[in-house]
This record gives sequence, structure tokens and C-alpha cells, in this order.
Amino acid sequence: MASGSFHHSDEPQWMTQIAQQNQTALSQLYDRYAQIIYSIAYRSLGSVEESEELLMDVFAQVWRTADRYDQTKARVDTWLFMIARSRICDRLRSGQRRGKVRDALIAFDAVDQILENEDVEIFERREIVSTAMGKLPIEQRQVLELSYYGGLSHREISDQTGLALGTVKTRIRLGLDKLRSSLQSWFIDSV
Repeated sequence: MASGSFHHSDEPQWMTQIAQQNQTALSQLYDRYAQIIYSIAYRSLGSVEESEELLMDVFAQVWRTADRYDQTKARVDTWLFMIARSRICDRLRSGQRRGKVRDALIAFDAVDQILENEDVEIFERREIVSTAMGKLPIEQRQVLELSYYGGLSHREISDQTGLALGTVKTRIRLGLDKLRSSLQSWFIDSV
């Protein structure tokens, strides 16, 4: 996704062009939303393969049904997320993962709320960082969350968790190293 300002104004035109089978318009829409939809799918499904399939299913449906999009009813991003939400819930139901259906619905409600108040690019970066954090070992993730989200000092983390101060510092350093490595490719690609 290119950095800079983000405008929704060109998206209804893309939908009209997609309805006329314009592949360039579909590519533009895909470039803008693929990563965020994939991130949400992965968070809900927990599978790279299923998330990639779902992403392709969403954009195949966009290609087939773009002529039914009505900009008076919803913005394009809202319409895309409704399609993705439906597909995720279908997959979770078919796999008998009922608890995950509820979690997916909650995640999409959060996406809707954030999109009303925030640029998609910022949201996408937040999702990328959140996904990378989720891949850290729990011990490292816990101390990083206490430090960065909780605002605790190393000493306060040590006191709260009962871990030795040196252990807290080591886990934070190892966690940050893993995050840096994991995120480096994302942010180099977006520059």
C-alpha cells in the first residue's frame, strides 16, 4: 500500500469499472484491501492456506457481483468487509469452530468501528504489528505488552510478574529482535 493520504472517492468508480470487467480496477481495489482482509482472515481462521483462499474468494465475488454494489447503501470498504465477514463465518461454521465465529464477528465489529475513525493504512499497519506480536512466544509477548501497552518499566514488570529483572530485560530484547525481523520485510516493501 502506498503511503500518503487515503481517499475513498475513487472506489465507487473502480466498482463501476469492475462491473464492466476492468481488471486494472480490480487490481487497484485488491492492492488497497488485500493485506487488511488477509490479516483479519488469518486472525480469525489461523491458517495461511485458508486465509489465502478466502482472500481469493472475496475478490472473485467482487468480480462477479460488482454490478450489484450500491454506493448509497455502503462504502466500498464496508461492502468488502461484509463479504469477507460472511466468508469467514461460513468457513468457521463448516469447520465446527463455533467459538471462533463469535470471535470473528467481534473482530469485524472492531474493524467497522476503527474504519469510521481511522485511515485504512494506519489500521493495516496496526494489524501487521498485532499479527507479528501474536507469533511471539507468550513469555516475550507478555513482557512487551506490559511495557509498551501497559506503560510499565522493566522494574515494574519484574515486580508484577515475579520474574528477575534480568529475565524481563532479556525477554524484551529477544521479543523486539523477533518483531524487528518479522516486520522488516513488511515495512521495507511499503517504502
